[in-house]
Amino acid sequence: MARVAYTDSDVDLVARMMRAEAEGEGQLGMLMVGNVIVNRLVANCADFKDLRSISDVIFQIQGGNYSFEAVQKGNVFYNRARDVERRLAKRALDSWRQQPSSYALWYFNPYAPCPPTWYNQPFAGQFKQHCFYEPQANTCDSVYMG
Repeated sequence: MARVAYTDSDVDLVARMMRAEAEGEGQLGMLMVGNVIVNRLVANCADFKDLRSISDVIFQIQGGNYSFEAVQKGNVFYNRARDVERRLAKRALDSWRQQPSSYALWYFNPYAPCPPTWYNQPFAGQFKQHCFYEPQANTCDSVYMG
């Protein structure tokens, strides 16, 4: 059973986001971005309360900007999804998880060493250039259940 309900359109959205955010980090890096997208949908807490679809996650606006830089800047996100990214997106949507993104709700590339916290959220680990952050203990338990 899939971690979240999704459509073919959702697969394309996740595939495009994975490529735009982490193509330079290979398939594993793209899967980790996909995992964060799914985590945000299942979390229903913190910054991600009341997100009900993949589209809600991808196009979420916080502080006047899109949550994902790739949507804001356009770049690769607005290109058509390729077959390889679509296959990876389906894996992330269905069941794929791996540390440091297993329960992460945030990631970013600091172009420097990863800080121990990011907006008060604890550091979960690093993969190549991306730092991943999980919610603080007892603040978002639903992410650990989905």
